[in-house]
Amino acid sequence: MLADLKCYVALCFSTPRRLSRSKISHNYRASGSDMGSENLLSQSNKSVNLRLSNVSIYTAEVLEIEADDPKLHVLFVPGNPGVITFYKDFVQSLYEHLGGNASISAIGSAAQTKKNYDHGRLFSLDEQVEHKMDFIRQELQDTEVPIVLVGHSIGAFVALEMLKRSSEKVIYYIGLYPFLALIRPSVTQSIIGRVAASNIASTALSYIIASLGILPSKALRFLVSNTLGRSWSATAVEAACTHLSQYHVMRNVLFMTMTEFKQLTKTPDWAFMRENQSKIAFLFGVDDHWGPQELYDEISKQVPDVPLAIERHGHTHNFCCSEAGSAWVASHVAGLIKNKISSLSK
Repeated sequence: MLADLKCYVALCFSTPRRLSRSKISHNYRASGSDMGSENLLSQSNKSVNLRLSNVSIYTAEVLEIEADDPKLHVLFVPGNPGVITFYKDFVQSLYEHLGGNASISAIGSAAQTKKNYDHGRLFSLDEQVEHKMDFIRQELQDTEVPIVLVGHSIGAFVALEMLKRSSEKVIYYIGLYPFLALIRPSVTQSIIGRVAASNIASTALSYIIASLGILPSKALRFLVSNTLGRSWSATAVEAACTHLSQYHVMRNVLFMTMTEFKQLTKTPDWAFMRENQSKIAFLFGVDDHWGPQELYDEISKQVPDVPLAIERHGHTHNFCCSEAGSAWVASHVAGLIKNKISSLSK
């Protein structure tokens, strides 16, 4: 069963290809005058909250921190798995790096919740996009401050689709370790694609992984900590234990994967990116087959003025599974946002 569980984790976290150093990596850190960061300690001492949101009758988990006097609202979209509690440390750190001046909502994937609220319904990639748009319509429609979209992995694709459909209220988009196209599938991706495309295989794998849920909680945490999560934070281990051992979560992860692999054979919408390049930025990783060298190079060619950076500190695609990775990426995202706000105010 451990081998099957490791195979599953490769769905989002394995990274076999290396990016070149064709562009300089940047770790953006804003000065104390940006967005009131001089008041960091007084304004950013809130903790992230987890709640349920019923969006278009479907239930999702949402991490959020509400600023007392927000200057903008950050909406974060996770990768796949879309278990939002994996990103708790990232959301907390991002709020602090923004000096408590931005409210943050991080919405998980529909049906990838601790409890089976949607009774086994399976959601495609397109339906996850629409679910996030419904969240904006339902919960952010009356927001009076600008909105910034941030997406990780396939969440970068979802957030980019949201940018296409959103109003002028959305001023910026950041794609983290973006999975935007299947340019040249890796061996791991090919295996995952075949499993996800088979109803029998994906059902069986989901049952096998869910069977770990019968273990006592301490035993399951020990198993995850000493196999999959040797370098994981306590937050990531907890998220894996509470959610990935649920059959309905695994079935949705694999079903969404199947639809991703079908849809991402299409060429990215370069024309849209060129038209909106002032609103777009990307962070790539080293050895990341979800956001490979070929995609980095193609964006550089097709949309040459879009800011691209490469993270070279060893946090990799699964940055959210460690406190250090969460903190570094949060710092980078906050720097991009502060620079964007500063440029708009000139």
